[in-house]
Amino acid sequence: MLAQEIIRRKRDGHALSTAEIGQFVQGLVDGSWSEGQVAALAMAIFLRGMGREECVALTHAMKLSGRVMAWPDMPGPVLDKHSSGGVGDKISLMLAPMVAACGGYVPMISGRGLGHTGGTLDKLAAIPGYNAIPEPALFDRVVRSVGCAIIGQTGDLAPADKRFYATRDVTATVESVPLITASILSKKLAAGLQGLVMDVKCGNGAFADSRAMALELAQNIVAVAGGAGLQTTALVTDMNQVLGTTVGNALEVAEAVRYLRGDGAREPRQHAITLALGAEMLVLGGLAANTKDATQRLQAVLDSGAAAERFARMVAALGGPGDLLERPDAYLGQGPVVVPVPATRSGVLAAMDTRAIGLAVVELGGGRRLAADRIDLQVGLSAVRPLGATVAEGDALALVHASNANSAIQAVTRLQAAIAIGDDGSPSTPCVLAQVNAQSGCHATTHRKEP
Repeated sequence: MLAQEIIRRKRDGHALSTAEIGQFVQGLVDGSWSEGQVAALAMAIFLRGMGREECVALTHAMKLSGRVMAWPDMPGPVLDKHSSGGVGDKISLMLAPMVAACGGYVPMISGRGLGHTGGTLDKLAAIPGYNAIPEPALFDRVVRSVGCAIIGQTGDLAPADKRFYATRDVTATVESVPLITASILSKKLAAGLQGLVMDVKCGNGAFADSRAMALELAQNIVAVAGGAGLQTTALVTDMNQVLGTTVGNALEVAEAVRYLRGDGAREPRQHAITLALGAEMLVLGGLAANTKDATQRLQAVLDSGAAAERFARMVAALGGPGDLLERPDAYLGQGPVVVPVPATRSGVLAAMDTRAIGLAVVELGGGRRLAADRIDLQVGLSAVRPLGATVAEGDALALVHASNANSAIQAVTRLQAAIAIGDDGSPSTPCVLAQVNAQSGCHATTHRKEP
């Protein structure tokens, strides 16, 4: 069938057949579909949607558009976690070695930052020498020997998705639940997983800014993954404030190192979400009987240093410094200008425009305006105060790490506008808002505020 006829059918609201979807995906790979035709079908899907069977077919076809990994004779379950994107979200860096220390195997394929959200691949770039695009044999060897390896998407892994996403990114068709679902799952299925836990961020710092959209995305991912044969659980987690205390690539890696080493108190919300996601991974993989048992196991590998040791081994095996955990300051630099963001009045931190905070870091140079932009890995924010904190006028709400004084001053102004100070704090929001799995569907969660 001609490409324009497939576009016309979706434009008119018809469901596409598996053969039509297969022809489209083949056109993405071999270039027989033009950029205009790809954009037209993306917009038609954005406006008309996709049924569950269509989404499964698109996911499956994009998975098969390139190399599909396999993990024969693996002595434990092959598991992964994926986040829909947030501000200050460095959980993958801590969670992969924690699950590995509990007996799981985590071949984690990460992505670059998008818009106001940070990407794990960009954080890894802050580690000198770290090879985020290793040869397949090295990736396989590190996963098997260490238990985890966090890398970027290689060119032969779901290449149809790579091209389709690049077109969607510049045609205002990113925020489509079926297309987000197929994009995420095609890569995860190509990674040969046995279980996936999805972290769907919800709030003003997430792409899903409403609970309804977050639940729709979570339910669709779980259902489509199940239809493609991948056991999946999704947690909807709060993103109405910065996650942890840092935003920015090197700063977030340094926070992850402190978390794994147990240097000081772990930020409660970040710790709660990390344990919640990790517990679901262990249960999915049959490594724990229930989430209570799983949480205790995860805490134990943190307390013993076993998780930190896995992280150190992963970094060294992929070309990074062998003593990163012992001397993080020697490798993870920060912007030369560090200034506080003073509170404009006394009171309680009542609200954050988390998206604006993420964009402030982009403006510092810590993210991309264009796909080809070079990132300043050392800029960002540290010591970010959480919602509910009491401050006096002039107290630091955060520290800005910038490349020069002018950009630092501009960031201070943006952050002061993005953080609301009131006389009273807002009601505490649970860290985990809902859980979705194939067995029980969706149910709200209100008890996971902190560990």
